[in-house]
Amino acid sequence: MNNPPAMRLAGQRILVTGGSRGIGRAIVETLAQQGARVAFTYTSRPEAAQAVLEGLSGEGHMTLAMNIADSASVEEGFAQVLEQFSGLDGLVNNAGVTRDQLLLRMKEEDFDSVVQTNLRGTFLCSKAALKTMLKARKGSIVNITSVIAHSGNPGQANYAASKAGIEGMTRAMALELASRNLRLNCIAPGFIATDMTDSLDEEQKAKIAERIPLSRLGSGADIAQAAVFLLSEESGYITGQVLHVNGGLYM
Repeated sequence: MNNPPAMRLAGQRILVTGGSRGIGRAIVETLAQQGARVAFTYTSRPEAAQAVLEGLSGEGHMTLAMNIADSASVEEGFAQVLEQFSGLDGLVNNAGVTRDQLLLRMKEEDFDSVVQTNLRGTFLCSKAALKTMLKARKGSIVNITSVIAHSGNPGQANYAASKAGIEGMTRAMALELASRNLRLNCIAPGFIATDMTDSLDEEQKAKIAERIPLSRLGSGADIAQAAVFLLSEESGYITGQVLHVNGGLYM
C-alpha cells in the first residue's frame, strides 16, 4: 500500500488576505489541505467567508474582517490573529481591487483607491507580519501580483502601477530581510477562471484562450500550488523573485 503524501505545510500558521472568493479562496483551501493553520480576511459578505471556513480541512482556522488599506484595521486584525495563532510563519497578500478606465477618463479617486488598497495594503500587512516573523527569524511572504504588471493593459494604468509597485517593493524587502532568514516572493497570475470570469460567455472565453499558448485559462488551483511551493521549505533558497503562472501568455 502506498503511504499518503506528506502535508507540505504541516504546523505552519499562515494569513491570507482576501480569502473568501476567487484565487484567495483556492489558496486558503489548498493551504489547509496541506496541513497549515489558516486565517483569512474578507471585506464584505461575512456569510461567504463563514462558508469557506466551515469547509476547510483540519482545525483551528479563523476568518476576520479587515480593510487592508486602513492601518488601524490591519493592526487590529493582526492582533486578533496573533492572539489565536501565537505567531505567523507565512503571509499571502492576495486582496486587491480594480477600477478600470482609460487614463484620460480615470478619476483621481479611482487611481488612488487601487493604489491604496493594492500597494499600500500589501505594505501595511507585510509590515505587521514582519514584526512577529523577525522575532522568530523565519517566515515567507507571498505577494499576488499580475501579468498586467509586465505586459500592461489598456484601461488598467492604476492596476498595473499598483502591481508593478508591489513587485519592486518585494525585491527591496527581500534584500533587507534575507539576513534574518525571511523570504519574500511574488506570484504573477495570467487569466484565471474565477467567479468574475464566469460572467463571460463561451465565445469571450475562447477568444481569451486563443491568446494563451497553453490554450486555456488558469485555475485557482494553479496559483494555490505555486503559493504552497513558495511558503514551504522546498523554496528555501528562493527570495526576491516573481513566479509567472500564466500559461505562456507573457514570457
